Amino acid sequence: MKKILLLSIFVIVFYSCIPIRIAPNIKDYKITKGKRFKQGLPKKTVFVFEDPKDADEFYNYVNTKFQLEDYYVDTEVPFTIDSNTYYFSFYEVEIHDKAINLFPAIFDVAFSVALGNDEIEPILSDDAEPVLRSGNWYIAIEVFSTTEKDCLREDSISKDVVLPYLRNLKQEYLSTHNYNEVVFKN
Repeated sequence: MKKILLLSIFVIVFYSCIPIRIAPNIKDYKITKGKRFKQGLPKKTVFVFEDPKDADEFYNYVNTKFQLEDYYVDTEVPFTIDSNTYYFSFYEVEIHDKAINLFPAIFDVAFSVALGNDEIEPILSDDAEPVLRSGNWYIAIEVFSTTEKDCLREDSISKDVVLPYLRNLKQEYLSTHNYNEVVFKN
């Protein structure tokens, strides 16, 4: 009986976390519908990439690069490509990895069964967090113009010129540490 109890505790310890949701791993960037990527994003097509920097860093980068002085920084940021004006809006989103930790509940049940008493107070279940979370941050950018509502849509005429611009913007953001340098590059 003791061997079975020890074996079951050993198995529970090593196999107790069941993943419910795993955040996407984006190597470079991803073009997807906003609502499909994260609830709360617009239904438009968005350009998404992982953000390894701290919170509000992209906001500070855009504010400095486009010299917006904290005015409409995350919505309707204008940029020009080949004398055509486009606008982008961005969203900082967090997607959590989520797993259920079964060890505290199963340990309490096994402990009460081993002692033969069902009225024992739980040892681990009340204090332990049953769901483990860790977050991944992403920047989602939507682009529009006065003639098109969604410039990243598959059949958009602007997609071929806007996409390289967004790739360069992402690369510049990730490689720049002092955002005032960006002003001089422009």
